[in-house]
Amino acid sequence: MLRINRENLKSSHQLIWFIVDFLMLGLLIINLAFIIWDSIYNFVAVQDLLKQYAPGLQSLYHPIHDRFIFYDMIFVSIFLSEFFLRWGYAVKAKIYDRWYFYPFIHWYDLVGCIPVGSLRFLRVLRVISIIYRLHQYKIIDVTNTKLYRFVNFYYEAFMEELSDRIVLKVLSGVQQEVKRGSPLFDKIQQDILYPRRDMLTDWISSRVAEAAQEGYVPNRGALRSYLEDRVDSALKQNLELSRLKFLPVVGPTIQETLEEAVGDIVANVIHQILEDLASASNHAFIEDIVNVFLPSPDQLESDETENEALINLIVEIIDAVKAQVRVKYWREDLP
Repeated sequence: MLRINRENLKSSHQLIWFIVDFLMLGLLIINLAFIIWDSIYNFVAVQDLLKQYAPGLQSLYHPIHDRFIFYDMIFVSIFLSEFFLRWGYAVKAKIYDRWYFYPFIHWYDLVGCIPVGSLRFLRVLRVISIIYRLHQYKIIDVTNTKLYRFVNFYYEAFMEELSDRIVLKVLSGVQQEVKRGSPLFDKIQQDILYPRRDMLTDWISSRVAEAAQEGYVPNRGALRSYLEDRVDSALKQNLELSRLKFLPVVGPTIQETLEEAVGDIVANVIHQILEDLASASNHAFIEDIVNVFLPSPDQLESDETENEALINLIVEIIDAVKAQVRVKYWREDLP
């Protein structure tokens, strides 16, 4: 059922417009029901059935049917009055940038007032717009209605099917371009990445330095202790070094000294590497790495085997993506 939020209703500064919306919603529903019923009554077979089984109803309604345009124009006059009232309010409140924007934005309100059979049903759009506006104001909640859940479920299913087909079509086109040896990757490398090597080097260098400073410097002592423990454990498992302790007199001393020296060397090397990474001196090292991955165009060498392997890799990746896109998630929510 449709829920009305009374708290938002009380706190709304547009209480008058809320009342107008509900009145117009009721009139629109009555008017649409009247139009549908008159369209049904217009069939001669329906009139004959009413004459046979409900003559009182037929005799009562037939004069109304003959003057249907007159009664419909009563509704139209009310709808037009409300339309011009809202237009005047929109101009006064400067809701839109220009005073004449309102009728263009709410065109369905005007067109629906034209007393032509096919256009009258555009008043349904007016019903939808009022319900949507009340929902936006959080005065009513349509998300809990069965109709909304039904329509939303099939809308999401339709959109998923449509988007899946579009994505699969695009991915298949990309695969065909890759298989044909599209120069896209060379263009990305030569025209986009290579001219920005210096920028990439600076960015990677700063990020590596920042990561080293934040990760290593505060944990320097703990890392050194960990390295010394690991080196000491590895040396004790070394058979050649363990034989030194059998040397008379100086064996155990030599073994202990070597263990401490190796531990200090490893810890100092790691310490120096991380210190260099955490400082500006890492720039040259990062620059060399970037140059390896992004060589200049005159340094590029075409390797058909590597190109074919890369193309096959990309095609397989796209196949995996297409397989995932084909999964119908909306079926999991089927009631």
